[in-house]
Amino acid sequence: MTEHRETPRRPLHLARVVWLPDDTVRDVYIDGDRITFDPIAGAETVRTGGYALPGLVDAHCHIGIRRGPSPIESVDEARALAHTDRDAGVLAIRDAGSPYPYPALTGEDGMPRLIRAGHHIAASRRYLRGIGLECEPEEVVCALARQAKEGDGWVKLVGDWIDRSKGDLAPSFEPDVLTEAIAAAHAEGAKVAVHTFSEEAVACVVAAGVDSVEHGTGLSTDLLDRMAAQGTALVPTMINIETFDGIAAAAEVRFPTYADHMRRLKTGFPEVVRSAVEAGVDVYLGTDAGGGIDHGLAAEEMHLLHRKAGMGNAEVLAASSWKARDWLGIPGDLGDVVVYGNDPRTDLGAVREPAVIVLRGKLLRPA
Repeated sequence: MTEHRETPRRPLHLARVVWLPDDTVRDVYIDGDRITFDPIAGAETVRTGGYALPGLVDAHCHIGIRRGPSPIESVDEARALAHTDRDAGVLAIRDAGSPYPYPALTGEDGMPRLIRAGHHIAASRRYLRGIGLECEPEEVVCALARQAKEGDGWVKLVGDWIDRSKGDLAPSFEPDVLTEAIAAAHAEGAKVAVHTFSEEAVACVVAAGVDSVEHGTGLSTDLLDRMAAQGTALVPTMINIETFDGIAAAAEVRFPTYADHMRRLKTGFPEVVRSAVEAGVDVYLGTDAGGGIDHGLAAEEMHLLHRKAGMGNAEVLAASSWKARDWLGIPGDLGDVVVYGNDPRTDLGAVREPAVIVLRGKLLRPA
């Protein structure tokens, strides 16, 4: 029987591209799953000129949730959703909670680099049906500690949701439970991402030392200096917040207070994100794809961060690429590169049309 051996990939060469992390014209070589700026004899030149950066990062994405929302039912579904993001230039994903496990995809050829947060923890009967792992207050701490072992160094906690008995947003759990749960995950060596819309819940989790605030519409400017000092990041998911008017309209008849609250949160959110950037809080790209948000919309999120939150183009690029990779512990010399024909620092529209995509050292575009 003849043993099959994969033909070694020829090193790739990007000639005279502007390497955006340091704004330097460079020859970039990709040898296997590593980038180098040292010449490699025999490398195949696949692009001359353009603007290159390490692959984009979607730091809040759900490849385990399909439209509906409902859980996916196979690894193939997760793969297809991740490929949609990949083809838009997203070469690393922090999956912010999945009801369907897919650890087999980690490291698979053609897959973006995955950082999984396990199954996100929510309050019983206070979240999207079938999506979160619903817990009673006395179960939360142990559940989050267990999920810390199931993911890739992150866990996800739903910090608030509508409380129908009150007719408005309210924390999912009491402050002492949220605080103890975050501490339990940290004790297991995991970082904690917390979904928050409301003012009350976000204040509690920031005080508890959460690692990243997801959405964060209720953030007070009084919290921003503390976030910056303790290294709590903000992943604002601006695309998601754009849906708040529709959520409010659907809830208007039964929950008018909640509907009004959601509209006010949406209206004030761009200023919240602007203030966070000015205060030195690390802000990263996240689309919240899965369920209500389509996959492959990283470029649209980048435009919202620029147009609505006032981030400069260069700031948006850093927050969507090399800074986000560093934050998530992804080594900077891995073989993931996206090249654009036009300079996205002056024309952010360029990010909608990646000219070259290299993932794990393999040329994906042009095919």
